[in-house]
Amino acid sequence: MSVLDHGDRLVGLRHTFSRVFPEKVDLDISVAIPTYNGGDRLAAVLECLRWQLNIHNLSWEIIVVDNNSSDHTSEVVRHYQREWRSHTVPLRYVFEPKQGAAYARQQAIQIAASSLVGFLDDDTLPSMTWLISAYRFAQAHPQAGVIASRIRGNFETNPPQNFERIASLLALTERGSQPLMYVPEKKVVPPSAGMVVRRQAWLDNVPKELVLTGRTGTSMLTGEDTESILHIQRAGWDVWYNPGMRLQHQIPSNRLTRQYLQKLCRGIGLSRYRTRMLSVYLWQRPLILPLYTANDIRKIVIHCLRYRQDIIQDDVAACELTLYLASLISPLFMIQRSLKQQFQKHRLFPSR
Repeated sequence: MSVLDHGDRLVGLRHTFSRVFPEKVDLDISVAIPTYNGGDRLAAVLECLRWQLNIHNLSWEIIVVDNNSSDHTSEVVRHYQREWRSHTVPLRYVFEPKQGAAYARQQAIQIAASSLVGFLDDDTLPSMTWLISAYRFAQAHPQAGVIASRIRGNFETNPPQNFERIASLLALTERGSQPLMYVPEKKVVPPSAGMVVRRQAWLDNVPKELVLTGRTGTSMLTGEDTESILHIQRAGWDVWYNPGMRLQHQIPSNRLTRQYLQKLCRGIGLSRYRTRMLSVYLWQRPLILPLYTANDIRKIVIHCLRYRQDIIQDDVAACELTLYLASLISPLFMIQRSLKQQFQKHRLFPSR
């Protein structure tokens, strides 16, 4: 038997054992799909993963994390699990009752059977070489704790004029055709959609309970992905952009309305205090907060002078103003939120 045949046989054995004992086998990479009421979207993502190329030597798995869905998400996964029997890749399903993307990602990290975990949203479609590009990049960059994808939008309807100014808020990431490292000094990190993380870097540095937990049915407060990535980056791991990991973000028309985009901008802005303070040392925070506040006020004044009455008609300008205003009040909002959570916790567990 040749060395190549022997290697293929070992990979085949890993595939076989991973199907029977997915939690016991050390795989090359896990792909986790956190989803909330994604029953109508999941099939497209799973089909894209079914047709990945150049992966015959990879041992990998798919984990669908049902984040407290009330639709037919579980039925869709069960249907694919029945179809997946002839496939060599395990398709696992886990239910996470705590709603919020942070809880779903934490669940995936805990149960993944590999040292690399890739996250796909239920509305992001990976190219046919996304998986192998992620794995090879991780092998070539052992200090990379987070590897981000190149994400382009597939719009159901035309976005508003000047949409490119706020495109990044919808996880669209276009930073060129060459790999790029996110430098901590610039205080910019990528979105979590399509990111691949080193599981140990996450386990060692990301708290099990984040301050920001993600959007829910009643709240658009976001930033949990930024918080997670900043914890990893602060620990000394590199954060990279890999243009070879290409994704299409499916954006329906209801996410391009002024109402939705303003709610999104408000949620992102209100989370800014937490993510900004994670970017600086503890002793710097009392000094840096007045600077952020002054800068937010400067942005608001300049924005109002530049657009004046156009803010009423210009959807993007209105969204930007919403973002700046929410960023300005973010410190007060986060303090109020923390006090409310402590009060509720005290009521549930009163001291004796």
